[in-house]
Amino acid sequence: MEEATIKKQYKGIICYDGESFHGWQYQPNKKTVQGELEKTLSLITRQEIHVQGASRTDAGVHALGQTFTFYYEGNIPTRLRHAVSQLLAPYAKVLEIEEVPLEFDVCRDVKWKKYCYTFDLSKEPNPFTIKYAWHVPYKIDLALLRELLPELIGTHDFAGFQSTGSQMQTTIRTLYSVELKKGGVITSINSSDLWHIEFVGNGFLYHMVRNITGTLIEIARGRFPKEFLYQCLNENKKFNGFCAPPHGLTLVEIKY
Repeated sequence: MEEATIKKQYKGIICYDGESFHGWQYQPNKKTVQGELEKTLSLITRQEIHVQGASRTDAGVHALGQTFTFYYEGNIPTRLRHAVSQLLAPYAKVLEIEEVPLEFDVCRDVKWKKYCYTFDLSKEPNPFTIKYAWHVPYKIDLALLRELLPELIGTHDFAGFQSTGSQMQTTIRTLYSVELKKGGVITSINSSDLWHIEFVGNGFLYHMVRNITGTLIEIARGRFPKEFLYQCLNENKKFNGFCAPPHGLTLVEIKY
């Protein structure tokens, strides 16, 4: 008598270049990270695999540490990670796959997520960083930008930084830290004019990091008064700032 196969859950981490995909979430007739990952896993394992991701990154947004889970009947093939990465190359790579308990939830069990938004303050766009940094051709008051960041830390209603189209039940989120740092996140050695803002929080709304970053830049260049940040946090329930482009945003890490 054959031994019954047991359903197991596996957790993986994947990195990808967002320019090569129409976002994370599966869309018919479009190349998405979830769609390509499911297709590749199903092909190699000869089982129909459905993947659940921890974050729904938009088209153009990059990831160094996107987390996903899937169920599989039995033990996964020994070289599954390598085989999947070869088929996804060069635009994505699976960094690890490990078994986790069946009760593990890739979304609800998250302790924090880290996103970084990179921008370039050079006079002309840098061809070696333009894919991964927003070129900002204005004079930016970095001291003012850094001064505004502590206002974002803590638990707030971030409805004023959420773009339309979200289906979130609540707009309350907690940011544990927001820091301005020198350098890029995905970059070449030719990157002396790069800066990035690092956001660590328990969750993020639709376009929240891009909306905050774009608004901070507009304040730091003098287009909006600095009081505008307070208004977005405490008064405005609809986003009226500026949304930074997707290619400067990177999902860096998800902690469980």
